[in-house]
Amino acid sequence: MQTSASGMKPARIATFSRIETFCASHKLACKLLSDAENQKLFGKSSRRHGHNYKVVVTVRGEIDPTSGMVVDLTDLKAYMKEVIMEPLDRKDLDQDIPYFANVVSTTENLAVFIWENLQRYLPTGALYKIKLYETEENSVTYKGGIPAPAAAAGKGTMPADGKKLCNDLQKPNHDCFFPANSHCLSGTLSLGGIHG
Repeated sequence: MQTSASGMKPARIATFSRIETFCASHKLACKLLSDAENQKLFGKSSRRHGHNYKVVVTVRGEIDPTSGMVVDLTDLKAYMKEVIMEPLDRKDLDQDIPYFANVVSTTENLAVFIWENLQRYLPTGALYKIKLYETEENSVTYKGGIPAPAAAAGKGTMPADGKKLCNDLQKPNHDCFFPANSHCLSGTLSLGGIHG
């Protein structure tokens, strides 16, 4: 049983979530691949299109005995405006956001972008998860830098079609499904689908 910071009563841990919506455009393309390869990999999503994204930011922590809150809502609103709304709303992710110059602008990578920037504003360990809806049917949940089993072992993963993943940026293998250890990272492999 966890005890509170004062050591008196058991800690009361809770999560608190806030939602924002923004619209942005992008196209799914890896600069290491040709237009034809990107078309084959990403289908119609390799053409410029837009989404009305919904992001749910969840923080976790001890309920403050004085305020009764896990996080100051005014602060969280300001942080989300700074990290999400100002840089992303009504923007072209690929052209307006330097982060996506060499990173495929999938919903997975957008969730990572939001996580990495938002955690700079919050106390260490307070950011619990980001849930990002690309559409009502498609969403991604990201909980920070927990390595995938294959990444932890220093190996690539094998897609369902049996093709090996590229692991060497210097010698790209164009028979590969997707370059795994590059700046063109895509979370679509783990989901087994392409974004629409």
